[in-house]
Amino acid sequence: MKIAIEGCMHGDLDNVYKTIQHHEQIHNTKVDLLLCCGDFQAVRNEKDMDSLSVPIKYREMKSFWKYYSGQEVAPVPTIFIGGNHEASNYLWELYYGGWAATNIYFLGYAGVVKFGNLRIGGLSGIYKGRDYRSGHYERPPYNQSTIKSVYHVREYDVHKLMQLEEPLDIFLSHDWPVGITDYGDARTLIQQKPFFQEEIEAKTLGSKPAAQLLEKLKPRYWFSAHLHCKFAAAVQHGNDGSVTKFLALDKCGPGKKFLQIIDIESEPGPFEVLYDEEWLAITREFNSVFPLTQRPASFSSAAMDIQESREWVRKKLEERQFKPFEMVKTVPAYNPSQRIFDPIPEIPQNPQTVSLLELLGLPYLLDSSPVTGERTAIPASPVGTGNDCVLHIHLLFLSTL
Repeated sequence: MKIAIEGCMHGDLDNVYKTIQHHEQIHNTKVDLLLCCGDFQAVRNEKDMDSLSVPIKYREMKSFWKYYSGQEVAPVPTIFIGGNHEASNYLWELYYGGWAATNIYFLGYAGVVKFGNLRIGGLSGIYKGRDYRSGHYERPPYNQSTIKSVYHVREYDVHKLMQLEEPLDIFLSHDWPVGITDYGDARTLIQQKPFFQEEIEAKTLGSKPAAQLLEKLKPRYWFSAHLHCKFAAAVQHGNDGSVTKFLALDKCGPGKKFLQIIDIESEPGPFEVLYDEEWLAITREFNSVFPLTQRPASFSSAAMDIQESREWVRKKLEERQFKPFEMVKTVPAYNPSQRIFDPIPEIPQNPQTVSLLELLGLPYLLDSSPVTGERTAIPASPVGTGNDCVLHIHLLFLSTL
């Protein structure tokens, strides 16, 4: 299987896909999957930019809206995680993961899926110690504080990932696992980025939770972005001989090392994104302690019969052949000729999320009060967009392995 890994997308889907297609043409090959390591910027319309944590002068529509609207379709199946520059309101709709657009799948705040016989996991956001133990209390519309804290990694999501027992082939994180520079050419990295030296020496460059997950999960590959440079490393785990190949890449742009093509042994295709049984069993067991205020999760009260839950989940997934629920638009897509939208809910219920939770026998909690944790019951209503009605949007440098 040929997999393209991309660093920070920053909404530039058109150029990334064009670069992949150019590679396919000149090498007479076909890329089976694109993985994006965050800062995807799934901005559907102008209102989504209010949830994008970037200086106002850098806010622009870019090209995701065309894929959300259906004007364009991703030519390569795409899986992405969130970073620190996202349309956080949209990603919150898909907290558990789901199709952000046709053929473009968001792994969720934390998640695992299967693609062919490969198992791919990921953790969205970046680590900030002050918010790590907090619950997910942020709700749109965000203020100057919550527009940043909403993308900070939470202990709850990491704890769920730490329950995984079956092997992972690939893991995605936006920021690097702290200490990863010990396993690569740190000297050259510091020459390129001198301001990294202090953090590298202090062991503060990167994410502590990501390092814990790397040690526990030991995936064959780990891909990251965030620091806008290319860096490779190989981590050997203890005496069992297992090795994780690490690669971080740059943001999309001329002359940037933002894309890498690798070959991974796999069963023959066709390939498609499928739900992962173990992950959804873990999700089901821990949803009862989902922290939706600033208070941290109380893991002691979570049920822990994962095996029994797996058997229950397997039967449910077999009914739909493990396939994720279909993509549904929840707000109007950007229209260059029509800049005014009808009022829409701040937190529309995404039908994909509702359907997944119904499948798992779980309540919908994403519209809970950030103060009390109780539901605010926002309706999932259609939104008119003209004649349609939708439910709650030159060649670049290519580096090859």
